[in-house]
Amino acid sequence: MQIIFQDPFSSLNPRLSVGQIIGEGLEVHEHHIPFAERQKKVIDILQEVDLDPDVYHRYPHEFSGGQRQRIAIARALVLNPHLLILDEPTSALDRSVQAEVIELLRRLQEKHRITYLFISHDLKVVRAMSHRLIVMQQGQVVETGNTEEIYTQPQHPYTQRLLAAAL
Repeated sequence: MQIIFQDPFSSLNPRLSVGQIIGEGLEVHEHHIPFAERQKKVIDILQEVDLDPDVYHRYPHEFSGGQRQRIAIARALVLNPHLLILDEPTSALDRSVQAEVIELLRRLQEKHRITYLFISHDLKVVRAMSHRLIVMQQGQVVETGNTEEIYTQPQHPYTQRLLAAAL
């Protein structure tokens, strides 16, 4: 299991290079693998999230918000998790970059067969990303089911109000 946080800049250590940030988990969990092989894994995952391997030695402050989020995604994916928790992963990004990151997340989910727990208040992003949906009100689950069914036929009054206000 890995997590991707809402604010990519705050979640990346500014004192480490991109290569160090992404490779940190490998160093801890796969320290038995030679450094050159770990480095290759970092480069491979950089390419997979559509970043040039040349960014390996650069630092987080040198990147845009969308690029930082790609770095955070790469850091999470390099350990091949079965479950990825995404806590508002697109909320700090503008709409065009959100669309790119959502498409990247979809592609990675399909390729790696990862389960996402996607947490968001942005109902358009939720609809774009989710197969199943859990609606919560004040920490309590009020409705759960297939995303399209909930969007087209919400059962709980809170879900109905939420969707009416957002869409």
